[in-house]
This record gives sequence, C-alpha cells and structure tokens, in this order.
Amino acid sequence: MRANLSVLENIAIVPQYRHNMAYEEAADQAWTLLALVGKTGCAFKRDPDLSHEERFVAKLLRAVIRSPSIILIDRPALLLPDTHYPPFLDTALTPLEDRMNQCWIVDYAWNEPLYAPR
Repeated sequence: MRANLSVLENIAIVPQYRHNMAYEEAADQAWTLLALVGKTGCAFKRDPDLSHEERFVAKLLRAVIRSPSIILIDRPALLLPDTHYPPFLDTALTPLEDRMNQCWIVDYAWNEPLYAPR
C-alpha cells in the first residue's frame, strides 16, 4: 500500500493504471467493494491511521479489484495479530466470493481446525 494515499485511493489506483480508468469510475468500484465488506469507515484513512483489520481489508480489496486468477493469503496471523482471524476472514471473504476466482489461505497445519471447509 502507498502510505500517501487513502484506502479508497489505494484500491482505486489499481484499475486506473491497469485499465486506464478514470478516477471517478475506479473510486466508485473501490467504494462498492468497501461497502460489501462493511469497511467504508476507513475509506479516507491513510496507512498509519489504520487498524490491522482495516489494513488487511485494503490489501485484500486491492487484490480483488484486479480480478486475478488466485488470491493468496499467506499466514494471516502475521497480518492480523490482534484479531481472531478465522471468523474475520470468513466475514471479509464471504461477500466477495462472486468477485474472486480462487482464494487460498496458507497457514500452519496445526491451524487447520480453525477454518471451516470451503
């Protein structure tokens, strides 16, 4: 994430540069994604002011807006140290299911019981 941009701008910058999209249209798409996951309250915050959850969502939505084949979340406990992350991930990923091809969560084998089968 770019520290000098807000969360909304950080998400919107992806289609601006990847698809030469106007800022207004890209920001509308970014806002829609933020609304889906219930995080519009952090849209105008910059990186230093974000909680771990808000920073994670911003990074996740930057990936989702690009529509890659696979989104990989590597060891979520490192990204969400003060959050009980399996339910948080479920809450964040469920509304985005129709916008992602595949999402893989890589975690330690002993954490497998924490996740519901997908």
